[in-house]
Amino acid sequence: MNDRPVMVITGSSRGIGFYLANYFLDRGFLVAGFSRRDAEISHPSYRHFSVWVSDETGIKKAFKEIRQGYGRLDVLINNAGIAAMNHSLLMPTDSFEAIYSTNVKGVFLCSRESAKLMKKNGFGRIVNFSTVAVPLKLAGEAVYASSKAAVVSLTQILAKELAEFGITVNAIGPTPIKTDLIRSVPEEKLAALLELQAIPRFGEFRDISNVIDFFIRPGSDFVTGQTIYLGGVS
Repeated sequence: MNDRPVMVITGSSRGIGFYLANYFLDRGFLVAGFSRRDAEISHPSYRHFSVWVSDETGIKKAFKEIRQGYGRLDVLINNAGIAAMNHSLLMPTDSFEAIYSTNVKGVFLCSRESAKLMKKNGFGRIVNFSTVAVPLKLAGEAVYASSKAAVVSLTQILAKELAEFGITVNAIGPTPIKTDLIRSVPEEKLAALLELQAIPRFGEFRDISNVIDFFIRPGSDFVTGQTIYLGGVS
């Protein structure tokens, strides 16, 4: 039976997920990555699943293979997400459905299937991704921000439901980080957003991994249902 910690990271093919996969591989984790596209990660401790998080059949199959292959799951990082900046009067229904399907349904499905594995060992760490757009209530992000607000609520409720199994559930709310997710956002909008932060700079990958390290360590077993927003946003 495998005794190394096992982690699932969704959206591992690029951006934050790609960084986190490599970060935790360097720290000795066995990492299973989920994304629709292949991840260019060549490491003996990495396994990739070409699956989208809102595909219930595909997600169940992937977690079954994780159970059979590793015999355990210690950490889930629900990083996969999509965004669209658009006035609510101009938001197409298909964009609305895609955002909620990925950002909410995907988090729920992966959390549910992860918890089934984690509860067997009486230990688990689930880390979800929100955004500073939630507390800042940014105009033009009604659908994206509300989907991430749903993630915050889901985090709080799952924390209560899963606590008896030794599973903690927390969330991180990043500020803008220079990834594909914000590439289409006008520079003046990003500059205005940074000015709303107590620390007016872009977030960095290390800011993300620092908070996740805190959430997942064994000593954080009394920390659950929390959302940490970065940059001094509250």
